[in-house]
Amino acid sequence: MRGRTGWSALSKYRVQGGQRLSGEIQIGGAKNACLAILPAVVLSDEVCRIGNIPNISDALLSLDILEALGANIRRVDRSTVDIDPRPIHTHIVPHELARHMRASYYFLGALLGRFGEARVSMPGGCNFGVRPIDQHLKGFTKLGATVPAVIENGMIDASAPQLIGNSIYFDVVSVGATINVMLAAVKARGITILENSAKEPHVVDVANFLNSMGADIRGAGTDIIKICGVPHLHGAEYSIIPDQIEAGTYMACAVATRGDLWMRGVIPKHLESISAKFQEMGAVITEDDDAIRVQMEGPIHACNLKTMPHPGFPTDMQPQASALLACADGTSIVTENVWDNRFRYVDELIRMGAHATVDGKVAVFHGVPFLTGAPVRAVDLRAGAAMMIAALSAHGQTEIEDIQHIERGYENFVEKLHGVGADICRIDLPDGTISRRA
Repeated sequence: MRGRTGWSALSKYRVQGGQRLSGEIQIGGAKNACLAILPAVVLSDEVCRIGNIPNISDALLSLDILEALGANIRRVDRSTVDIDPRPIHTHIVPHELARHMRASYYFLGALLGRFGEARVSMPGGCNFGVRPIDQHLKGFTKLGATVPAVIENGMIDASAPQLIGNSIYFDVVSVGATINVMLAAVKARGITILENSAKEPHVVDVANFLNSMGADIRGAGTDIIKICGVPHLHGAEYSIIPDQIEAGTYMACAVATRGDLWMRGVIPKHLESISAKFQEMGAVITEDDDAIRVQMEGPIHACNLKTMPHPGFPTDMQPQASALLACADGTSIVTENVWDNRFRYVDELIRMGAHATVDGKVAVFHGVPFLTGAPVRAVDLRAGAAMMIAALSAHGQTEIEDIQHIERGYENFVEKLHGVGADICRIDLPDGTISRRA
């Protein structure tokens, strides 16, 4: 990874469990919104100022890609940048950058919308099963783009002399496809109707950003989105919504440690499905205008959980919730309805003493009184968060390796947890230096 992202594959976290967390945590900008909004700037004819950008490696990588394309970027402060997309001179995203991040595919829609052609390598990111982009390519084709039937050399090519609005029905609900086709359609000639669209908050946020630049998008947040193409998009100043998954992760930390945490700078409505499940586990949750408080005492109650597209329980919170159910007072059944193979982290929980079995898309957790510290791995981003939650509640010391996955999606993870009472440090190898951040 490039130096600007600031992490090493040789680093790890060391956590001494058993500390009750209390205090306040400021929630950053939404990763999933940010990684679509930054590519969307490509479509603007003027400078855009984007605020509340999370300090995570994936966001920095997106900025690297924009610079590689030719954009001028000026940092205003730690979470705000000015991006001038006018100097962008190529429709090709460098393979070395795109392969590290799943969301690099958003540059396909953005570059196709601006230049009528785009070339991006097959995306990387977390590996938890087959995640095809066939719905993205179907949408581009419906808009008039030519997409090769066979992907060669790991590169995806799309081209169209003129994108034309059309009616597009997604065979499955896909956040990525909804956003990507929306990016391609905003400058297409005519009207585009997206049916069976994803309704997640970050889909709405991307639509709001495009509308702030002069796009005409209606219905975002419902399953039918109408896009009236416009010839030009002007500059805009925009602040990314808070990250519901970051907030949900720290809510789980409060439950795991029988703590008392305020998450500041959130939109409580975006957390409703998460809050409801944690209340079922026994947490007391209090909402304010832009904050949410989680208090937990006593045992974690067993419950069943099924992931669903928004407004259901988000798949990106499934591993964190499962880490709690590993120590619940009974048997819990977790059903993953969104992605295949998202239970790879269960083997790591078993190393810590969890009693769990996995059969396809279903995991059964027989709650144990406590977990025990052990060396574990972050097998992907949200699985890494689950390991942290387990480590915070475990008896003894846990070392979490492969933390580069975690730092793709959580800004200042060590600092925020240390600030509310966690006994945690980051070990940077091979020199063995320890950085304890307050």
